[in-house]
Amino acid sequence: RQARGRALTIEDYYRVQTIGATAFSPDAKWVSFTVSTRVEADNGTRTAVFIVPADGAAAPRAILHDGKDVTNPSWAAQGRLEYTIASQVWSVDPSRPSDPPTSVTRAPSSGGRGGAARVVSPDGMWVATLVDIPPPPHEVFPSRQTEFERRHAERFQGAIFDWMLFQRDGQPFPAPNLSARPAQAIQLRPPAGGGPRTIFGMAQDLRPTGLTWSPDSRLIAFTADPVWRDETKYDRPDIFTVDVNGDAFTRLTDDGYVYGDVRFSPDGKFLSYSRTIGTQLIVDQKLNHGGSDDLYIRPVAGGTPINLTQKFDLDPGAAQWSPDSKYLYFTAAKGGEQHLFRVAASGGAVEQVTKGERRINGLFYDATMTKIAYTVGLIDRPADLYVANIDGSGERRLTDVNRTLTDDVAFSPSDRLTWKSADGTPIEGWLTYPYGYAANASPYPLIVMSHGGPHASTGYAFDFKKQYVAANGYFVLDTNFRSSTGYGDAFKWATWGAWGDKDGQDVIAGIDYVLGRYPIDRARVGHIGHSYGGFMSNWLITQYPDRFAAAITGAGITNWISDYGTADIFRTKETEFFGPPWDRAARDRMIRQSPLTYADRVRTPTLFVHGEVDQRVPYEEGEQMYFALKRRGVPAKMIQYKGQPHGIAGHWNNVHRMINELAWWTTWLKGQRQ
Repeated sequence: RQARGRALTIEDYYRVQTIGATAFSPDAKWVSFTVSTRVEADNGTRTAVFIVPADGAAAPRAILHDGKDVTNPSWAAQGRLEYTIASQVWSVDPSRPSDPPTSVTRAPSSGGRGGAARVVSPDGMWVATLVDIPPPPHEVFPSRQTEFERRHAERFQGAIFDWMLFQRDGQPFPAPNLSARPAQAIQLRPPAGGGPRTIFGMAQDLRPTGLTWSPDSRLIAFTADPVWRDETKYDRPDIFTVDVNGDAFTRLTDDGYVYGDVRFSPDGKFLSYSRTIGTQLIVDQKLNHGGSDDLYIRPVAGGTPINLTQKFDLDPGAAQWSPDSKYLYFTAAKGGEQHLFRVAASGGAVEQVTKGERRINGLFYDATMTKIAYTVGLIDRPADLYVANIDGSGERRLTDVNRTLTDDVAFSPSDRLTWKSADGTPIEGWLTYPYGYAANASPYPLIVMSHGGPHASTGYAFDFKKQYVAANGYFVLDTNFRSSTGYGDAFKWATWGAWGDKDGQDVIAGIDYVLGRYPIDRARVGHIGHSYGGFMSNWLITQYPDRFAAAITGAGITNWISDYGTADIFRTKETEFFGPPWDRAARDRMIRQSPLTYADRVRTPTLFVHGEVDQRVPYEEGEQMYFALKRRGVPAKMIQYKGQPHGIAGHWNNVHRMINELAWWTTWLKGQRQ
């Protein structure tokens, strides 16, 4: 594990490039993609468009217009690449790079999938659009304000609102009243122009999403939430169909489950869709767990729905039919990996298509479903673009966008680990080595990172912060503790009613595992996390006060009681804590699982990092724990990012944060005061 190259530095943050928006040309001879580069000067991101031959016969080529970057790449049916510059659409022939671009007078195609502004029928005869339905006129009454009242109304500065969902993280305060939005109708018009024809919506108070055409262009399927006007109810979108004449309108589901990802099979015989248990069902039935995410099909002509993933204990992503209507393909997380899977429409076991210690991301199918393009997530290098056959064979790497960086810097490798928690449950994690690691050196400090969610996972993905910490002489441990996805439903819902208990034991068991097998100093262990990972920081330093020499809490819950009603996701309390605070049993759980309840135990120096306008985990959550530690004389520090929501975005903020977090570790784990 001898390093070949220099250690990563914070300045390298602006050298990392990220691939996105991959797409095949209609003939599958080309792949278009974007490359994003962080720009320090203006805190922005430069995005460039590239194309590359799918057979790897030539290097990627940037698409420029008069020497400038272009945006919004898409492929026209004729095989020309379309793009936008200065609000004008242009197209080029990828095989004739010296030809000048051609101006396109029509708007670019929407691609024909869910939620798009324009969804073209397969026969090309119609374009389906969603339009707002104007509310009925209401009687206007003259103002009865006195002149005195009017003056004071004009002087008012603040906010007045009377709806329940008044806050959503990352949106202005108060957030718009979603229940007051207009209903929407589906309209059809010929693509060449002409008067619209409304086929659905004038008699129904709904907002359709995910419009998709049947192959014969006779039906449109979509989802819509029948209780969207009632803000006291949780979302529960159902599946509907309507014919092109607007005569046959059918509601296909009405059982409280949540439906999405609706698609017709190419032969027009089936509808595929996703189904998971609705939050309202969980609350009403007082369940102590969530449900499975499953992939279903049902005959269009009527019949019993079929659960194709009933015995598949993972969460399938968006599905794609094979052209012969025999298979559905989808990606799913499997532990720290993510791969392509397929299942026969006739039923049977789910088959894993791609393999390996990696995450397949941004997957795109060619028109014939014989090839796939995707990026490969790894821990020790940024992702690149690959193509392969639909069965995973014949893989070719098409890009090396970070070559100058990877030739210069030695990124730290990682070991995949498994260990048993306190109750014997197997847990998966990854240990990243410090730069320049030497087995016979003095014991190294360890930083433990806990992911957010909690229903998410860590694994094979490049993380600059992790690599930056390792480059500065630390082992870094990631754990997929219980409540993580990719390990089945029982594992995912194992922490209901007791966030922090079993998952905390999983993390502690992981620490003990690596302490017994690697040269790590048990007196120099730190913990860091953001969101749920921030809660884990707060929880672990209260429950295991002797285990951590330092901690960093990013946007972490401190007090579940105060969080209810001040955060934009009250559902987590009403489901995973079994009720609101006025339910005595739920309130007792919230108090028991609140780190603030045990603040008297904390001895760990802790840095708190929070966004000023965080409405997912309000700033006051960090403030409460910070004050509790300061009140007790425990070293603590707060960094509040002005105007930032839960995610704390922006390159300048990201770099500032990593510099200060590393300084905290240097101070408390290496004894070097800044």
